[in-house]
Amino acid sequence: MPATPENPGATAARRIHRVTSFDVAEVAGVSQSTVSRALAGDASISEPTRQRVIAAAEKLNYQVDENAARLRRGKTGTLAVVMICRDGQDRKDLNPFYYSLLGSTCAAASARGYEVLVSFQDSPESFWGHYQERRKADGMIVIGTSENTAAWDYFGELEAATNWVCWGAPSDAFQWVRSDNLAGATLATRHMLVRGYTRVVCIGSETSPQRQFKERYDGYAAAMQDAGLEPVLQRIERGLPREEQGRRAAAALATSGQPFDAIFAVSDEIALGALKEFERLGYRVPDQVGVVGFDGVRAGAWSTPPLTTIEPDFEIAGTLLVDRLLAAMAGEPETPRRVPVRLVVRGSTRP
Repeated sequence: MPATPENPGATAARRIHRVTSFDVAEVAGVSQSTVSRALAGDASISEPTRQRVIAAAEKLNYQVDENAARLRRGKTGTLAVVMICRDGQDRKDLNPFYYSLLGSTCAAASARGYEVLVSFQDSPESFWGHYQERRKADGMIVIGTSENTAAWDYFGELEAATNWVCWGAPSDAFQWVRSDNLAGATLATRHMLVRGYTRVVCIGSETSPQRQFKERYDGYAAAMQDAGLEPVLQRIERGLPREEQGRRAAAALATSGQPFDAIFAVSDEIALGALKEFERLGYRVPDQVGVVGFDGVRAGAWSTPPLTTIEPDFEIAGTLLVDRLLAAMAGEPETPRRVPVRLVVRGSTRP
């Protein structure tokens, strides 16, 4: 019968009744608190009672409100991931490495039964890390550029009770996870030396807030010295996009008079900028100049020529970040910090 002013109950009759734990309790013949404890796996509930509650819940198609259950236990079931950007940076210009790391972190959190709340932050107006205190998340993972010192100052001053770990921190005082930068840079340099390049120059910085850049330079320098060769650093300019840093460093190297036949760039974006500049200047890659980057970004597979790179295991990286955070939340000892890397050989170095 259609609803009319004279018959308002017709609409109400068609409304779907939302089944609650009180309905399950009535069918099972127990209290509402017994239903809650039985469905939560409370060991104090006998198995026959638990099975009776489960049967009643299935009969009524009752769905547990997970959010409410978590809050009752003092947990949100959510992890916050903060992506630190350069001040004013367009989100589409964020280093694609970080998007890969974000994806692997979200996958690792999901595999452990957590949802993820993602926030992009770049300036004091947007800095916020009080997810735990506001019961929005059980812990926090911070990922991003070390160049934004104001952001790291902010997160470094959070309350001691805040559970958080990070990737990209400028300070070892933070709970960090990083690639095995030293081993990766050593592997990259030896790869070029074995292929007959003898005047390998590093494009990077030993003083950048990006601590991984110093570690990568150290790995390069150690490999060169082990081969009886002198390490040479072509410094990048601070404050510029990475590709532009690579382009300018390659141009400066080409006009410096410094002999070179190969480049190890401390990031793929820097390497891609150098590749473009060498092409513009007429260098043949990989015959005249070999180029190797670090980070394993997807764009490297489609450059001209495709970029040889050191790629971290993104799956392990995400897993380590999540597991270190969960360990911190549980008050457990620290887990390993270094993510293994591998050499991906492509067309920018000799076969």
